[in-house]
Amino acid sequence: MKNVALITGASSGIGEEIAKIHAENRGDLIIVARRKQKLEDLKQELENKYKIEVKIIVKDLTHSEAALEIYKEVKEAGINVDYLINNAGFGGHGKFHERDWENDLQMIQLNILALTALTRFFLPDFVKNNRGKILNVSSTASLMPGPLQAVYFATKAYVTSFSNAIAEELHDTNITVTALLPGATETEFAQTSGMDKTDLFQNTFSAIEVAKAGYDGMLKGKLNVLAGLTFSQKIMMATVPFVPKKTMLKQIRNMQEVK
Repeated sequence: MKNVALITGASSGIGEEIAKIHAENRGDLIIVARRKQKLEDLKQELENKYKIEVKIIVKDLTHSEAALEIYKEVKEAGINVDYLINNAGFGGHGKFHERDWENDLQMIQLNILALTALTRFFLPDFVKNNRGKILNVSSTASLMPGPLQAVYFATKAYVTSFSNAIAEELHDTNITVTALLPGATETEFAQTSGMDKTDLFQNTFSAIEVAKAGYDGMLKGKLNVLAGLTFSQKIMMATVPFVPKKTMLKQIRNMQEVK
C-alpha cells in the first residue's frame, strides 16, 4: 500500500467523505469503524471506482485496548501510514447530572483517549521517517463551554488544545497536525446526540463540504480549519472572546434546548 490514510469513524459522515476524497487522489486507505457491512460496502465502492487498495479494521474505539490493537494490526501487516485522521467521535444531549454516566464515559474514551492513543502510537513512526500528517476532527464547540452538552464540548476543547500543542512540538519537522473545527454538519451526529430538534442544527452544512475543507487544510499543514459555518455563525465565533461568559453560556444553552 502507498500514500496511506488511516481514518477512524469512516463508515459515515465526515470520515466517509474524507475517505472518498483521499481515494479520488489515488491514495490507499485503512478504514476503521464498528459497522463491518458499511466498511465492506465502502471498500468495494472505492476499490472499484479508483483502483486503489482499502484495508478494513472493524473496531469499537470505546474499548480501551482498541487503539493499540489497531496499531499492532497495521504494523504486523507491514503498512506505513502517511496520514492519520482521527475522526471518530460522538456527542450527547442533556443536563450532565441527568445523563447516563456510562454513555459519557464512552464519549470521553472515544473523543479523547482513543484519539490521543492513536496519535501516540503512530507519531513516533512519523518522526522516525520525518514525514506525515495528522488531522484531528474537533468542533467549533471546542471554543466555548456547552451547557446541555457539557462533556462533548469539553472533549472537543481537549482535541483542539492537544492538536495545537503537539503541532508546535513538531515545528522543526516535516510533520503537521491540523484540527478541523466544523460547525453543525449533516451527519448521523445530530440524531445520535439528540441535537436534531435544536436551533443549532436547523442550518447545517454537508459532510462533503466539511470533509474537503479539512482534507485540504491538512495537506496545506494548517493549524486550525473552521468549516461549515453560516455568516452569522462566523461573526459569533469572532466575538466569543469578547462576550461576557455568563451571557455566552445563556446563549449557547438557548441554542441547544429542544424546541
